[in-house]
Amino acid sequence: MCHSIQYNYARVDKDSFDFNPVYREVKKYFGESDFVFGNLETVTAGKSEGYSGYPFFNTPDDYITALYNAGFHLITTSNNHSLDKGEAGLLRTIEQLKKNHLLYNGTFTSKEDRDQVRVIDIKGIKIAFLAYTYGTNGIPVPKEKSYLINLIDFDLIKSDIEKARKLGADVVLVHYHFGEEYKREPVAYQREVVLKTISFGADIIIGGHPHVLEPVQFFKTNDGRLDTGFVAYSLGNFFSNQRWRYSDAGAILNIEITRNFRSTAIYISNISYIPTWVYKSSTDRGSEYVVLPLLPNYKSSIDKYLPSSDRTNMIQAFDDTNETLKKYSSEINLYREKPLLIADIEPRGFEVFRFSRFNKLKEITYPVK
Repeated sequence: MCHSIQYNYARVDKDSFDFNPVYREVKKYFGESDFVFGNLETVTAGKSEGYSGYPFFNTPDDYITALYNAGFHLITTSNNHSLDKGEAGLLRTIEQLKKNHLLYNGTFTSKEDRDQVRVIDIKGIKIAFLAYTYGTNGIPVPKEKSYLINLIDFDLIKSDIEKARKLGADVVLVHYHFGEEYKREPVAYQREVVLKTISFGADIIIGGHPHVLEPVQFFKTNDGRLDTGFVAYSLGNFFSNQRWRYSDAGAILNIEITRNFRSTAIYISNISYIPTWVYKSSTDRGSEYVVLPLLPNYKSSIDKYLPSSDRTNMIQAFDDTNETLKKYSSEINLYREKPLLIADIEPRGFEVFRFSRFNKLKEITYPVK
């Protein structure tokens, strides 16, 4: 997200903004990944429309440039702010993503564009990326132009998943913008959508919109292509001006997908997370925002530089994140820094270890209240 105070901080001069410092502490983790995607919850409709924050967002183009520089590859654009500046704003946002060499999904320029399911070959594994939203901030989708944005429609989702499989997708990943803001557990609607999506054959489901973290779960996939599926109901806030407890934190999710060279089977070999916290400080330019990775070594190295109140909030965010993400499943792990190796003599992907402990899950279940 980008509230007005955020782009005002990034202003360099009248018509220039620099958001690159926001990601300076997490950029290296993106660089370690083969593919990085995220959700853009604003539009770039241009200066002529007037830059604005809540409730109808419009952000400078430099925001998207910084996403590319940080290491993102694909941006999902279907959320409740996609039409904040109308059809023109939606289309111009796509234009800016293209200009910055970023793939996009969830909003589209035409019916032909929408019908082109994004199946991306990442080191020999084909992954389909789908994205849908519950609504558009009370702004109606233009008549006869439903192709502009993917709304949560079960018939459409099922059809898209089937199409992805026909295109050879080994893994289907679905991103949803859904849920209730500031709820720290999934509501009934989220659970219904997730169960339906699993029944349609999705393998990985990632959510956003609540602005707080929600638990994750593993499940037995419906068609058995991928032995174990995974759902993260909400990854919280990555970059925003929401400074209160739970909303000042998020997580970078790391999903490792492996193909066994002997059997050609594909499976999730590891899932880990990096807790993140938005640090805000005062500089001669005003408020500065930096997304900090709350890993043990990093956290201890910056403790001494933070005011006591920030240190307390940062530690609280770290503890909250670990507690929340593991509430339904302890199988997700805190990201571990990779040691520097002299040589890697085992071919990557030549693994026979499987997460057999997940095999007993016939269907996804929820804690009884």
